[in-house]
Amino acid sequence: MPNIISIAAGRAAPLGATFDGDGVNFAVFSQNAERMELCLFNEAGAEIRIDLPERDGDVWHGYISGLTPGTLYGYRAHGPYRPREGHRFNPAKLLMDPYAKRLTGHPEWNDALMGYTVGKDDLTPDPRDSAPYMPRSVVEDPAFSWGRDLPPQTSVSQSIIYEAHVKGVTALCHDARYPGTFLGLASDPMLDYLTDLGITAVELLPVQAFLTDSFLHEKGLTNYWGYQTLGFFAPEPKYLARGQIAEFQQMVARLHGAGIEVILDVVYNHTCEGNELGPTLSFRGLDNAAYYRLMPDDKRYYVNDTGCGNTVNVDHPMVLRMIMDSLRYWVEVMHVDGFRFDLCSTLGRVNEGGFDQGAAFFDAVRQDPVLGQVKLIAEPWDIGPGGYQLGAFPPPFLEWNDKFRDRVRMFWQGDKGSVPGLADRLTGSALQFDHSGRPATTSVNLLTAHDGFTLHDVVSYADKHNDDNGEDGKDGHGENFSDNLGVEGPTEKPGVLEARARRKRNMMATLMLSQGTPMILAGDEMGNSQNGNNNAYCQDNEISWIDWDDMDHEFHEFTRDMIRFRKDHPLLRQKLFLHSQERSLDGREDIFWWRPDGTPMRQEDWDDPSFDSLSMELRMAAETPDYGETEEAIFAVFNKGKARDWSLPDLPKGLSWDWQIDTSNSVAVGELVTGVVTIPADSVAVFLQWGDAA
Repeated sequence: MPNIISIAAGRAAPLGATFDGDGVNFAVFSQNAERMELCLFNEAGAEIRIDLPERDGDVWHGYISGLTPGTLYGYRAHGPYRPREGHRFNPAKLLMDPYAKRLTGHPEWNDALMGYTVGKDDLTPDPRDSAPYMPRSVVEDPAFSWGRDLPPQTSVSQSIIYEAHVKGVTALCHDARYPGTFLGLASDPMLDYLTDLGITAVELLPVQAFLTDSFLHEKGLTNYWGYQTLGFFAPEPKYLARGQIAEFQQMVARLHGAGIEVILDVVYNHTCEGNELGPTLSFRGLDNAAYYRLMPDDKRYYVNDTGCGNTVNVDHPMVLRMIMDSLRYWVEVMHVDGFRFDLCSTLGRVNEGGFDQGAAFFDAVRQDPVLGQVKLIAEPWDIGPGGYQLGAFPPPFLEWNDKFRDRVRMFWQGDKGSVPGLADRLTGSALQFDHSGRPATTSVNLLTAHDGFTLHDVVSYADKHNDDNGEDGKDGHGENFSDNLGVEGPTEKPGVLEARARRKRNMMATLMLSQGTPMILAGDEMGNSQNGNNNAYCQDNEISWIDWDDMDHEFHEFTRDMIRFRKDHPLLRQKLFLHSQERSLDGREDIFWWRPDGTPMRQEDWDDPSFDSLSMELRMAAETPDYGETEEAIFAVFNKGKARDWSLPDLPKGLSWDWQIDTSNSVAVGELVTGVVTIPADSVAVFLQWGDAA
């Protein structure tokens, strides 16, 4: 930092701190501030405050020659402290730059972080300086030598998504250098493992800088998942082994080199500042009334459609600009390949109304030439009115499909009347997604995700066991459609262990045989358990970390084989929905549902709650173009019931069915069969059409 600081006008764009080779331009948005101070710090913590001299519209800016990357800074915003009018300016509070590319760390919990006087009410401003407890924003030059970085650009129909936590997947991986960090995820052992498994994309839980809530800090817990964003441009400091943002870029480059895309789970619906009793760290102090949706009758309080205390005001053009700038930054500068939007229904709320697929956010994303080239995935719900919006998002958004998760679990645990629900999910959930030209790959099919049981725990626990979270077991989903198969938790009983192993094989096979885009929770493929905790958001320890020493090698191999089977067979990953339409090619329907006796399913079968099996004969969709991938036929049986004889569909002379998959492990697969076969109890069986027709 220069000994003598002089400031020039600078520019209103771009927002943030921008190094140009000679100095740094600072620009920050605030519509309602009356004065804006730039605060510069040296390594010893000494602070210099300089008024930003220019205001263009609602952007305050200035330029300082001689500053370089590594400069530490923040802001202090002056203006009215009138919470009932929505204003909470307090210049005693050091504020993080919303556009900061790096942070020195995290806030240290202290009452001085609060804009109001703790012990009174939030209507009285607190005069204490928060700077001793705040991280510094850091000027960065994000230029990186990418070389010939080639994003894989895997088609959605070819995608196998792996939802992973940067620390959780690497913390106990003994062979990975820098475990728990971006560099750990980019290590050779991790890349070798992911490519061998067949993963095409890692979907990372939040990696933008986040905060541990005060109530967790007081209990000695932490915000492990990361859904409390502090900075939308800065990588999470804990995941930087050497404190350099280039580590993230290096991770992306190495994953790309292995043919693996990087999708970020992003949280633009709320921030870590919480409700009116939360800290003043950045957005609240810069312009509370602009950044947040406030209650219309009393702007002291926040709209809380997210369940996290506040809701980002996406309707405001400058707030929307921040979100769009952030998304483009992660694509253009950090080279990521897509985003999964947490509580995406919130981003589609218009003014005080409900969800609208024509909301400004969706329009902005869909017209953007940068974002139009990456994958976009919506979590299609929030807790606001009418917040559940599965199937309502505009193309090209994909959507997490919780109905797939629940219906598959219900079928395999033997719930009555679950056959129709399984059929809907096997065919891409057409009722939700077959509209507006959306492809069948729109449905992101999942058995589990970070939020809930792991797959091993789905078959090992009937009830959640969240006591370690310190909330008296009241947190987490109550309805998990899980089954312990005879013993709650760990057991050595061979019969229970085999039943659990088979249930997992059945569910993983169902996932890989379904139309849509499959997503696997990291660790599910190796039998990872969280000891029955279905809400491990605060467990940054062995409960959530994947135990590589306790790998279920047999199930890992099965999962790898199922991924390869899916990749090998275009019938399983079609873009067109299947509606039992007759094909002009051969007069056969593109999908056909059969009873065990070889006759077509009847309406009374679909309506029969005791029906416990389902089989489908699958071909390429009737409207598949001539240039599309082709494959003859697959016949798949999903048998939750007892072992039974099953009549295979008739084939022209010279053709047979090749039995390829048997999840019971009791059949020597690879045999050519016709006529009637015995399908083992509680199993999935898959047959391929084989041979040349006479």
